[in-house]
Amino acid sequence: MFTVPFGKGHLKFNLPKGFTGHVVESKTLPPIADVPAEVRHWLCHPVASPPLRELAGASDKVCIVFTDITRASPDYLLVPPLLEELEAAGVERNDITLICGIGMHRPSTDKEKAAKLGAEIVRNYRVIDNEPQNPAALVDLGKTPSGIPLTVHKIAYEADLLIATGIVEPHQYAGYSGGRKTLAVGAAGEEMIAYSHGPQIVDHPGTRLGQIEGNPFHEAVTEAARRAGLRFIVNVVIDDNKNVVAVRAGATEEAFMELVGIARSIFEVTIPHQYDVAVAGVGFPKDANLYQASRAASYLFFAPTQVVRDGGYIIVPAGCEEGPGEGVGEQRFFETMCAAADCQQILDDARKYGYKPGEQRAFVMAKVLEKNKVIVVGSKDPDVIRQAKMIPAATMDEAFAIVRADIGPRADVLVVPHALLTLPIVQS
Repeated sequence: MFTVPFGKGHLKFNLPKGFTGHVVESKTLPPIADVPAEVRHWLCHPVASPPLRELAGASDKVCIVFTDITRASPDYLLVPPLLEELEAAGVERNDITLICGIGMHRPSTDKEKAAKLGAEIVRNYRVIDNEPQNPAALVDLGKTPSGIPLTVHKIAYEADLLIATGIVEPHQYAGYSGGRKTLAVGAAGEEMIAYSHGPQIVDHPGTRLGQIEGNPFHEAVTEAARRAGLRFIVNVVIDDNKNVVAVRAGATEEAFMELVGIARSIFEVTIPHQYDVAVAGVGFPKDANLYQASRAASYLFFAPTQVVRDGGYIIVPAGCEEGPGEGVGEQRFFETMCAAADCQQILDDARKYGYKPGEQRAFVMAKVLEKNKVIVVGSKDPDVIRQAKMIPAATMDEAFAIVRADIGPRADVLVVPHALLTLPIVQS
């Protein structure tokens, strides 16, 4: 019997006769018992930075950029200690703005803001969403040497002290998320998000999970954060059970790289070879819509070596209660997947004409579907899956029947219960 996350619960299944299974999971570290206390320690003893209380002045305008509901960063544990230190430094509440880094996702609801920060903070502080499509809310930061246009929310740029929270975990574009990315993408404008997620970046061999050196996306978001004036971060590493196992605060790059080292030791796990089939677990909140849930398939594909052999299957259990997703980016992804005659047209059009933010997920999934078939199990609306050129299945048994009918009675299956937090490295 195998188990993977499904929504806020779990899905149990057996493999068909003739199929062999292997489970790969991240390693573990002891969970931190008192996360706010650990945060307070690092705020007072940060990495490569003066303590936060010394950075903040009584008359400062302060901006904190935090993650939206699609990220598992426990901001409700990180932000209150931040605000305590700012208050101790004499910063007034009306001089503090918290920006939800939605990127091109839909605006966050009041309930989601309260879930991320705590209801009391939402009541007592100015909490707003990024506005990626509002030029009046953005500042032009120029271009990188490679031509990537950089923008950031005006309030973030004009702050005397700019802070970001985040979670350090494997990321398809950035190599590892966190650090600079919450600000540089979450609080950016549409043009910057479009270019940094464009075909010239996604096609680059350096844009891989776990890779930072030589990664053009990492270089772009690092430069954007530098130009925006990001001075301090509070980031965490969490395990498969969403327990915080490491905290760092301090200078943007130095604190981030310390956590990357810890994250690598946990998430990067060797596997002996490529597999015929992978079962990619997602769970809440990422399996709420197809845009986010499909990351499970692309993460396994964009590992340093793709995990599933050409012609094999990736099975993603995901309810997708929100369908393709409700935001501008999610809708663009779905429209692009639906409109094209086939995946090759998506790839050809993107490389010729480029695409808007959100459509990059269609380009990414077209690259996956060029080599692997993707089955989504348990979706609330199977037609959404079918229109997006993936295969719907009501149950795991049905999914395995589809696989058996295609590749035969024997298959080697890799089960990755937490596909977004486990980076399988195929041994040479």
